[in-house]
Amino acid sequence: MRTLAATLLVLLAACGGQAPPRAEARPPNIVLIMTDDQGWAQLGVHGDDVLKTPNLDRLASESVELTRFYVSPVCAPTRASLMTGRYNYRTGVVDTWLGRAMMHPDEVTLAEMLSAAGYHTGIFGKWHLGDNYPMRPIDQGFDEALVHRGGGIGQPSDPPGSSYFDPILQHNGVQEQHEGYCTDVFFDAALRFIEQTRDRPYFLYLATNAPHAPYQVPDEYRKRYAALGLDDKDARIYGMITNIDDNVGRLVAALERLGDAEDTVLIFMTDNGPTTRRYAAGLRAQKSSVYEGGIRVPFFLRWPARLEPRKMDVMAAHIDVTPTLLDAAGAAKPARVQLDGRSLMPLVDGRTNDWPERTLYIQSHRGDEPQRNRAFAAVSQRWKLTQPLSFSEPPPANAPLELYDLAADPAEEHNLASAHPELIQKMKQGYDEWFEDVSPSRGYAPPKIHIGTAHENPVWLTRQDWRVVGEDGWGDGSLGYWEVDVRTPGRYDIHFHFDAQETPGRAELALGDAKRRIAFRQGDQEVVFEDVELAAGPGTLEARLRRGDKIEGVWFVEVQK
Repeated sequence: MRTLAATLLVLLAACGGQAPPRAEARPPNIVLIMTDDQGWAQLGVHGDDVLKTPNLDRLASESVELTRFYVSPVCAPTRASLMTGRYNYRTGVVDTWLGRAMMHPDEVTLAEMLSAAGYHTGIFGKWHLGDNYPMRPIDQGFDEALVHRGGGIGQPSDPPGSSYFDPILQHNGVQEQHEGYCTDVFFDAALRFIEQTRDRPYFLYLATNAPHAPYQVPDEYRKRYAALGLDDKDARIYGMITNIDDNVGRLVAALERLGDAEDTVLIFMTDNGPTTRRYAAGLRAQKSSVYEGGIRVPFFLRWPARLEPRKMDVMAAHIDVTPTLLDAAGAAKPARVQLDGRSLMPLVDGRTNDWPERTLYIQSHRGDEPQRNRAFAAVSQRWKLTQPLSFSEPPPANAPLELYDLAADPAEEHNLASAHPELIQKMKQGYDEWFEDVSPSRGYAPPKIHIGTAHENPVWLTRQDWRVVGEDGWGDGSLGYWEVDVRTPGRYDIHFHFDAQETPGRAELALGDAKRRIAFRQGDQEVVFEDVELAAGPGTLEARLRRGDKIEGVWFVEVQK
């Protein structure tokens, strides 16, 4: 034993006082936290003198903080890039609703790549890349999934009766109601996932739907900020963020208690800019804008075993997260996967200071497919070229380009376009080449929702993923249809679910050669088309309510083989 001890002492001395590395060291655990609609400024550490975020402030002090980190100005595009390391337009995700937020299932996700490397994978909170097979998180690499539908609790994709309190969630594809406040529920489930995963490394993706609207929060949190004079909306948003902060504290404490903290890669970030301007840290605009306030967000990367805390102003983006985490895990991407991002690990762990200059491209607006020159930004380490107009409406003819020197003017107050025509031409050419490159040969038609598989039966179709007829919308009076693929021919029962009808009328179903009509009565909320014969193959499912000349869509369609 004395000989063994002496040998260990010699080895420790040779390694500078640290234990020698194992020949096959276990890869680090990975925890990725992303909040919803919390901007760069909504943190105490970033100067908000009202908002209390002690746990996130501490996390920032223990992390490599990238102070120039960019995402898309709305959520689903950010999530697609985050999960794939690719610009969202390559994945089919172009917007947040109306069938435009479904990611093509042939995209290989971070969860799939880490799972192939031996990781246990879990998601808790918001997915927003497809609610139906084959696009759900459990179809895209996650072993454990507790998520809400669509883009948020309380939206039309959510089951009736759900709210931020006692939410109705999808647990591994099965609908369940949970007790408690939604953020607490997601963190509770995440903590159980960590505690139950001791035999192998884990990847935990914890994506809260807070502080997104409708701003529901336990009253104790709201009252803290109402007492300080904040209006009701801001008091609720700040309360939601403080609740997130409390839960982050619980998570970090659990990692420390379990002995995981030292060798866990922990990232905290947000998905886009905020919906409040109470404090903006000098950044222009907010969510949905390609000005800095809409696309620059916090990014903290903590890995105590490898990284020294510090701030870095090197520009990075959502497309870099997947290659960075693959690098940290020692995991390889499939040969066929082409990443747009680059690993940040050589930079943040000090292996190199040579970080090649590049330009990042951000574009996001409403519509079924992207339009050149509409609501875009080309961002380099110093310069930013942007046409910031027209997120919601088509751009005016010859919308002017704006140019900002972000090193001297991070608030984007001084448009230098007239002073640098050659730089504008060069950056615009880069944007045009990028736009052509990311526009996929398969086009921007949405992926098909599969019907008649063992993976999901019944299939619930919601307004989140319908394609609209007429003006964009998913509210009362809106009309749409679903792009589906009947994978197994046969007989199906198809239910229409809708609000209680004030007058009688007729429900109409159409899918391929299957066309049915059923009368409904005043007060009805459901009709059932029984034994509908469906042929295999892709098609368009229409579900309409007709009362005289008035036609509108239903809220939900339930298709059961």
